Amino acid sequence: MTVHGPVMPMWSCGGCGLPWPCRTRKRELRAEYADAPVSLALYLGSYLVQATEDMPWTPAGVLHRRFLGWTRDAELPNPAVPQQCQSVRAEP
Repeated sequence: MTVHGPVMPMWSCGGCGLPWPCRTRKRELRAEYADAPVSLALYLGSYLVQATEDMPWTPAGVLHRRFLGWTRDAELPNPAVPQQCQSVRAEP
């Protein structure tokens, strides 16, 4: 069990005091939900709903980036070598 859980209603991290989810908790969640990105989004989406109720003064976009925006980064491919586009020309 992590010590980096949310402290409500201000949504700070119980382990380090940073805004939750903190960098450590994001790393833990990425590992825990590595094969289930939709489940991670649903899990964090439920927390997003609670956070909007607890912090109505916070702009929706800020909360969205904080709770869900970073999850898409985990889904992007990370190729070891960048691929180059090669054009193929048809000969007349």
